[in-house]
Amino acid sequence: MPMVEPDVVSARSLLVLGGARSGKSAYAQRLAESAAPERLYLATAHAGDAEMAARIARHRADRGAGWTTLEEPLNLAEALSAETQPGRAVLVDCLTLWISNLMFAGRDVEAEIARLGQVIFALEGPAIIVSNEVGLGLVPETRLGRDFRDAQGWANREVARACDAVVLVAAGLPTLIKPAAPPALSLG
Repeated sequence: MPMVEPDVVSARSLLVLGGARSGKSAYAQRLAESAAPERLYLATAHAGDAEMAARIARHRADRGAGWTTLEEPLNLAEALSAETQPGRAVLVDCLTLWISNLMFAGRDVEAEIARLGQVIFALEGPAIIVSNEVGLGLVPETRLGRDFRDAQGWANREVARACDAVVLVAAGLPTLIKPAAPPALSLG
């Protein structure tokens, strides 16, 4: 069977969604590396314990040379606005940790998400934003868990609205979900 070359979608901003260990960060990193010779990794994680410190170190080693890292666990909108520029790809990894950081810091999560959406519309250069899709599983047992799940879902929806393109990664396989023609459905 002959291979069919896919159409190329040009986007300035991209949201990459997926579950835990789905391959979303690796996919986003490959896109950033192919997009620009100068790359900034905008990290929202902070090493609160030894296990997280090891994860951060592993991610840095996986990225290798050619990346600059900026850690910003709370003021993501401001950092993204300040750091994007033509010729430099910015990779934000990830919205999920950012949301939890905001919640634990007592910040107004909805206001921060709205501000991030506004910033994405006005970006000066290419940006890829990674986030977990957490709403496909069980309803969390605790109020905090439900509040987090709801905030994450709202953040994904707002960022998807603001971004030019959205890709869902499952089992390491990326699927373009925006831009896409709405399904032609008729009930009757």
